[in-house]
Formats: sequence, C-alpha cells, structure tokens
Amino acid sequence: MCSTTPRNTRTGRPRSTEADAAILEATRAALVDMGWSKLTMGDVATRAGVAKTTLYRRWANKNELVVDAVAVLFDELELPDLGSLQADIEHVVLQFAALLERPETKTALMAVVAESTRDAPLRERIRTSIVDRQKRLVLDGRRRAQERGELSADPDPVTVDALDDLIFDVVAGAVVHRALVSAEPVDTAWVARLSALLVGGLGAAAALG
Repeated sequence: MCSTTPRNTRTGRPRSTEADAAILEATRAALVDMGWSKLTMGDVATRAGVAKTTLYRRWANKNELVVDAVAVLFDELELPDLGSLQADIEHVVLQFAALLERPETKTALMAVVAESTRDAPLRERIRTSIVDRQKRLVLDGRRRAQERGELSADPDPVTVDALDDLIFDVVAGAVVHRALVSAEPVDTAWVARLSALLVGGLGAAAALG
C-alpha cells in the first residue's frame, strides 16, 4: 500500500507523524473555509502551526498536499466480515456515503477532481494515492466471499484485475454520483438495491422494489 505522504529522500531528523496529521487536518479545514483557488501553502502552515519550509520538505506543491489530505480520509474505510458478500458491500457503501457527507471530504474531493481535469500529474496522484489504495476493499471482499463459497475461484489474473477495476468503478461511481452530483440520499434502501444489483444482477435488485 502506498504511503499517505510523498517520498522523502532527505536525511536528518525523522518526520513527525503528529506534524503530518496536523498539516493534513489544517489543509482540509482551509479548503472548507477558503476553497481551492484561495488556498495557499502559507495558509496551511499558519493553521498547522508549522513553518512553510516544513510543508515544502514534505509536499512539493498544493496539489500533492490536498490529495494526501483527502487520501487519509478514505483510508478510514473498513470492510468488516458480516457473514455475506451483500452485507459486507452494504456496510462499506454506507461508510463511504457517511464520509462524503463530511464537509472536509466533500470540499476536498470535489476540488481535486475538478482541478485534475486539466492537470495530468494530479490525476495520476489521485489514482495512486486514493483509487488504487481503496481497491483493497474489493480484493478483501472478493477473497472473503470465495472463502465462504459465495464466489467461485478466480479465473485468470487478467480477468480478475479487470473485474476488480469494474466493481470498484461501479460502486465508487454510483455513490459519488448520487451523493455529490444528484444530491440524493444514500440511505439503507438505496444501498440494499445497489448491493443486490452487484451480487445478484437486475432481477435481485428489482425484487427489492
């Protein structure tokens, strides 16, 4: 799994995890208060109570800093073993939706996604720091379902990778669109239909009404 902060090849005193956490929290707070366009590294340094040079030793620019500030929030997502694939999916989707309801998540995510439409390096950082890291949830869910006998053994690795990507895209895309684009509630009824669709297909989802 990738680190929540960028590589640092400098030698010297070890980095402080407390300082990193304070900086990332300050970044999210500044985004909520000021928005992407007005946010500066200096604003974050002041809020976090550190020197601006401390930020630049850790992050090369605002884009890197904001992506990492978002990434640590998504690392909070967990996939507990609730006894069935559908129950596991419902739980993590509700977790994801609750995370998107938080002002700091919503503001930061929308900001970096909008900015990435004209910034290829930023898109790549979002992919590696957020998307690729959270695909662990799909891998864990599939493995557990196979252990329970709910899913058959893996086909060839290429097919598995493509399927994992598709599952992640379907879940993440559906939740982000409903919560942040359509501004509709991601409630238990909607989540049950989504998980039934993923597990059993259109017939299972239709049966829930």
